[in-house]
Amino acid sequence: MDKASFGGVLLAICGIVAGLLLEGGNLGQIFQPTAAMIVFGGTLGAVLLQFPLHTIVEAFRRLGHVFFTPHDRNLKLIQVLVSYANKARRLGVVSLDADLQGIQEPFLKHALMLAVDGTEPAELRKILSLSMDSRAESEDRLPAVFESAGGFSPTIGILGAVLGLIQVMQHLDKIDEVGKGIAVAFVATIYGVGAANLFFLPAAGKMRIRLREDHQRREMMLEGVISILEGINPRMLEVKLGGFLEEQKRNVKELAA
Repeated sequence: MDKASFGGVLLAICGIVAGLLLEGGNLGQIFQPTAAMIVFGGTLGAVLLQFPLHTIVEAFRRLGHVFFTPHDRNLKLIQVLVSYANKARRLGVVSLDADLQGIQEPFLKHALMLAVDGTEPAELRKILSLSMDSRAESEDRLPAVFESAGGFSPTIGILGAVLGLIQVMQHLDKIDEVGKGIAVAFVATIYGVGAANLFFLPAAGKMRIRLREDHQRREMMLEGVISILEGINPRMLEVKLGGFLEEQKRNVKELAA
């Protein structure tokens, strides 16, 4: 569980709700199903128009990575690659064929399969680099889905507020209800601006960090398999791959800044 993601959402919501209550408001003032329908329905429709359906489905599937991420998985990956290097040094690269069935990572399994089949290191790097670049380009669209939603929702919130004001203006004869109607109309703006700045845009930023971590993980796999093919000393391999962990920490800080 990513404590920062959960904590951030809770802190933002609690801060806003507490401020509302301290000013004498109540939660019923901002719970308006009609406004929510306009904002979230309109935002989803605009996003569906901009992106292919499979991209949107994959973006929402990856949303779980914003709140949950495996702990120390790269350290475990280094240990696995070092164990493969030890085995390949004793018994040859072909001996790794017996380990292929137990590998859960598709990219690592593909890389080792090519290595076992006798692919030269330079050719293996070329093949898998093309695969990584293609995948990175495809994955770059996923956070863009939430960035677009963050751009659309405030505007659609304003649209909802205008629609609400139109309804209010049609009943000016009931002057006692005008103030209440105007307040309700502006709830749509709250939904649009709040959804954009408290969820859509932050989620897109965290998702970019997660995708960059996944890309670096595949780079680790590629460098590890090529190093095994080249017969590198397992201890040297461990030191070499350890550099990715420091680089990953630096990149996360840069993306978060």
